[in-house]
Amino acid sequence: MITSNVAQLLSQELKHTDIEVKGWVRTFRANRFIALNDGSCLQNIQCVVDFESMDEALLKRITTGAAVHIKGGLVESQGKGQSVEVQVSSIEILGDADPEDVSKTILQPKRHSLEFLREQAHLRTRTNTFSAVMRLRSSLSFAIHSYFNKNGFYYMHAPIVTGSDAEGAGEMFRVTTLDAKNPPLTEDGAVDYSKDFFGKETNLTVSGQLEAETYAMALGKVYTFGPTFRAENSNTSRHLSEFWMIEPEVAFMDLAGNMDLAEDFMKSVISYVLEHNKEDLAFLEQRLEQEDKSKPQNERAPMPLTEKLRFIVDNNFKRVSYTEAIEILRNCKPNKKKKFKYLIDEWGADLQSEHERFLVEQHFKCPVILFDYPAKIKAFYMRLNEDGKTVRAMDILFPGIGEIVGGSQREERLDVLKEKMAELDIPEEDLWWYLDLRKYGTAVHSGFGLGFERLVMFATGMGNIRDVIPYPRTPLNAEF
Repeated sequence: MITSNVAQLLSQELKHTDIEVKGWVRTFRANRFIALNDGSCLQNIQCVVDFESMDEALLKRITTGAAVHIKGGLVESQGKGQSVEVQVSSIEILGDADPEDVSKTILQPKRHSLEFLREQAHLRTRTNTFSAVMRLRSSLSFAIHSYFNKNGFYYMHAPIVTGSDAEGAGEMFRVTTLDAKNPPLTEDGAVDYSKDFFGKETNLTVSGQLEAETYAMALGKVYTFGPTFRAENSNTSRHLSEFWMIEPEVAFMDLAGNMDLAEDFMKSVISYVLEHNKEDLAFLEQRLEQEDKSKPQNERAPMPLTEKLRFIVDNNFKRVSYTEAIEILRNCKPNKKKKFKYLIDEWGADLQSEHERFLVEQHFKCPVILFDYPAKIKAFYMRLNEDGKTVRAMDILFPGIGEIVGGSQREERLDVLKEKMAELDIPEEDLWWYLDLRKYGTAVHSGFGLGFERLVMFATGMGNIRDVIPYPRTPLNAEF
């Protein structure tokens, strides 16, 4: 007897084969038809029960949510919607699900709001929407590792506990073993972190970039893919307190090479899910179309989901300087007619998603890479251009979301890096090891960062970042 999952059974060409399958009951109709799902694919397989030959007590235990082990014959389906079904010969109940309890949960077979689903995040992956999203998340993760492996990158595990702030924003979660009610104090009354576990003040990392740079300057091409944390008190649909970041760093690569790498990378991982997750994408696209019907025109998705993904794969990314983009935005109709929420008046403005989306969706009609940003709105580690006012930064802009990737050529000159750190009051002693890279064989190097959940949002069409990570961590929310 062949043990299979539902995806394998539905793709079987052979009929009249004895099989066994385990899964959860989605529905049980007329004491005869079990819709069984095991998470291997979106579809259920129909299992047909001969209720006259089954024990009545057993049949009563076949309820929505129950885990069962079914043996039987795989035969051509008599109904619509699938080519095969299982003629059940025996059923074993592996785990009961009381109908009264199920009626209080999202397991009951009806449509639920995403807000209600978040309240039961431990069960929501059994729904079609979230099983599709999480399979896509898994596929994207696999595609990312595969891409870097094929292109000669080494995977680096950046530390989660750190004594430095890569972004300089200061919005970090402190890591400490000190007594919160009675911490040791210095003579001037400050908390004495020399008595803490690590002998200094430490936090959860906001980025693995600085550490990845040190490895790139030894191994050539590396990438990190791990959890990062921001203590920003933001409750928007695009922010999480805990999220995953992909951050490649490459020695001897300039900004042009960085843009080449980022474009090729994004096209590759999106191509992977277009090829391997067709069923889930089709379902999510249909769901998105239904959701858009109830939204105002200006809040709807710019294009159907698979068309949006093909838009990335099939188009060359247009490369535009920040200065050119500012001129386009300053003179465009939405800005002149004051349709933008944030009007563009002068060079140096920090672009918002409405500006980025205009460039992608209306002006260039293709993905866009903006480069050479004002130094004042970018991080200290970005390479200063010869004009003294811009840095070799780049952002990739996508439809529906705006910025999705941010990167730069890193500042490799020790004297310039020290000057920039001094201007921003970043103590040299905190990053002495980072400065050392500029003393021992410094060289041009570049990298970028991609928030993984932003990518999953883009690939699934989900509108809230809380719905593309298994257990979202946001202000006042760490339930599971």
